[in-house]
Amino acid sequence: MSNETLFAYARINARVMPIERGEFYEDPLQEAFDANGFGAVTGGGTMQAGNGEIAFCGIDIDLLDVERGLPFVGQFLTECGAPKGSLLEFKQGEQQRTLPFGSYEGLALYINGTDLPAEVYETCDINVAYDEIISRLGDRGSIQGHWHGPTETALYLYGDSAAEMCQLIADFLDSYPLCQKSRLVQIA
Repeated sequence: MSNETLFAYARINARVMPIERGEFYEDPLQEAFDANGFGAVTGGGTMQAGNGEIAFCGIDIDLLDVERGLPFVGQFLTECGAPKGSLLEFKQGEQQRTLPFGSYEGLALYINGTDLPAEVYETCDINVAYDEIISRLGDRGSIQGHWHGPTETALYLYGDSAAEMCQLIADFLDSYPLCQKSRLVQIA
């Protein structure tokens, strides 16, 4: 079976834009394939929900060495920071198969963009919130993506523990006026 080419789709449970998808996942995977010959990245995409928010992203893959390539892709993308709930989807014979991968947990921080007093929006800056959250997360997490919707802006945080990330940023969210009426949702 290792001589057959197999199409696989890496459905990554990460809410990232196309540029970040390439930076975090596609480009490193193709570089690894260039080194080991297991396959090739042939495309990618970002799926949006009905409201325009990012739902997940994915990578199209042709595996040239199926036996070694299938486990490699899942392990490699996990090491790149893929969140829990990610799946490698492929068809063997007539059977549709999936291999789960990913270890990071994810949080979406939704910052209210319409219901705060006007002076909050005039005097506060989303970039201050972004920088402060990054600082507080340190090496325990990162912001991998964002989305600006009609009534709120989302920052997507990924790390080893959603609970720990919540604790690290809680006092800032409570104290910074722009973060009032924000909500945190675990997404991975």
